[in-house]
Amino acid sequence: MTSLLTHRTHVHDARLPLRRRHSALRTCITLFSPYGFTATYHHLTLSAAIPRRLESDPDALVRAVEELHEARVLWLARAKEYAVQRRAEKRAGRRAAPHPRPWWLRSRWDGPDHVWHQDPFRHPSLRLSEYVRRQNAILDRAEPPGCPACRDEGPRVLSSTGHGWIELCRGCAWVLAHCPCGQQHRFIPETPFNWNRIWQRAHMSDDGTPNPRRPASWPVGCGTGGLERG
Repeated sequence: MTSLLTHRTHVHDARLPLRRRHSALRTCITLFSPYGFTATYHHLTLSAAIPRRLESDPDALVRAVEELHEARVLWLARAKEYAVQRRAEKRAGRRAAPHPRPWWLRSRWDGPDHVWHQDPFRHPSLRLSEYVRRQNAILDRAEPPGCPACRDEGPRVLSSTGHGWIELCRGCAWVLAHCPCGQQHRFIPETPFNWNRIWQRAHMSDDGTPNPRRPASWPVGCGTGGLERG
């Protein structure tokens, strides 16, 4: 199995071509992506200020992989604790998985974060480690303030499904209340995204700042984005 630590080393290796180091970062994200692959990559381009021209700031790749690694260490520690807990529960005859289900075992389509897989610009702006800490705390039955994902405490955004309403976080489109019908509804991005353009960092400038002509994100509740009617 491909090791994230091996590819992390490649990202750090200044002797390698920048394109190869960038590709190694991509592999790391395929192995651990708290916001989903595309949204996590998009997040890291912003948080690590990865410029459109990698030659402008090669260290940006290191900043990105280290943010990912920091979050993964927190996840691995909590996942190990959970595995020990579940073995003990099964030995005691409690085989049913407890609620809430661990955040890393959620289905990408059924979880409250499913919008990020359909519109990768909607992810939280939190550092990945902070997001993981919040999710771990929720698994331990804590109730952190604000949105469970991004801690936004603003009013919720209502999005119509055609026969009901879904409540979304204003900051990151985390689903705070599902449609009364109990079914999942596909989110329609306000602006269709193109993975190649995200991969090439068309939303970034050569100096590592967001390209003002290509917004890095779109606020929830604006434009034509919404939920596909079921």
